[in-house]
Amino acid sequence: MKELDAKSITVNSKSNLAFTLLCLPKERRKDMESFYAFCRVVDDIADEPGFTCEQRMQMLDEWEKGFLNGFLDPNSLQSEVLALREKYTIPSELFVEIIKGMKMDVCGTEYVTFDELKRYCYRAASVVGLVCLKIFDANDPRSKDYAINLGYALQLTNIIRDVGEDYKTGRVYLPDEELEKFNITKEDLMGSANSRAFLDLMKFQADRAEYFFKKAEAYICEGDYASLRAARCMARIYYLILKKIRKGRFQVFEKRYSIGKFRKILALLGY
Repeated sequence: MKELDAKSITVNSKSNLAFTLLCLPKERRKDMESFYAFCRVVDDIADEPGFTCEQRMQMLDEWEKGFLNGFLDPNSLQSEVLALREKYTIPSELFVEIIKGMKMDVCGTEYVTFDELKRYCYRAASVVGLVCLKIFDANDPRSKDYAINLGYALQLTNIIRDVGEDYKTGRVYLPDEELEKFNITKEDLMGSANSRAFLDLMKFQADRAEYFFKKAEAYICEGDYASLRAARCMARIYYLILKKIRKGRFQVFEKRYSIGKFRKILALLGY
């Protein structure tokens, strides 16, 4: 994989998270760019075409061993992330959990129960939030519950939004038990789109994501309110996306839902 510097990776991603970093002080924004670049690189290892499962697992193993035992010959990004770990006293286990989340994607996306899917969401999103707390300087114990629950909300929104795209690559993140509950098979998921059963299934998913947004909001505390500005902006953007998906009656096979730059700017400003 081509090596890029952290800032280039962040700018090129054009992601919602990258957008929210604009509200951070310069030094913390630079540090978040390094962390985001790490997240982007390990995610690309799991998703980018052109690699076998064995190659993907080997590359992720190298990252994992690097955090636990040290990199033999660290590249510039690995050096940056290690420096970040020392600067903010971030436990190596958090980085390893994120990598394990990416390994779950490589191994497949078979989730029988929501508890199994929730474990994936924790690794792929909630742990990212826990690392961000360190960089944001959010220290109230309640902020950990905020990060964990917001992570669930964001990842579940991603899953809802990307049902169509994921399906085309052979991935279905919706738990088997819930597909069965609404009488939909994985094989007929696309064929069921716009049916009453499909709309009920997606509404069930959206209600759960909304539950975690509200649960996260309940843990926002006065002491960390300013420190969590980027996270609160992220929450507003994704909540708006969830509302748009719901209003659009879950046409997730026909379109990819997003919000415009102006709405994102308003979210950044707190509106």
